[in-house]
Amino acid sequence: MLTTRKKKIIINEYKVHDKDTGSTAVQVALLSRQIADLTSHLKKNKKDNISRRGLLKMVGKRRRLVNYLEKVDPKTLSSLTKKLDL
Repeated sequence: MLTTRKKKIIINEYKVHDKDTGSTAVQVALLSRQIADLTSHLKKNKKDNISRRGLLKMVGKRRRLVNYLEKVDPKTLSSLTKKLDL
């Protein structure tokens, strides 16, 4: 679970301008962090199928955002994938 402090840190790292909180790069970064946290949870709790479904939905949403970013701004996508190791 991302706390507001962790969210602010991620937003500050990936924001495009000062008031940016929801650009595609920020959304991908936040989803990647949530996916990583949920993956470690599922390694411990193998039978938690409800969380597994949520994980699959997050992965799909991140994939759609990455596809959109690939069409609109490939330079941002390449720097983002290097930072996030996607």
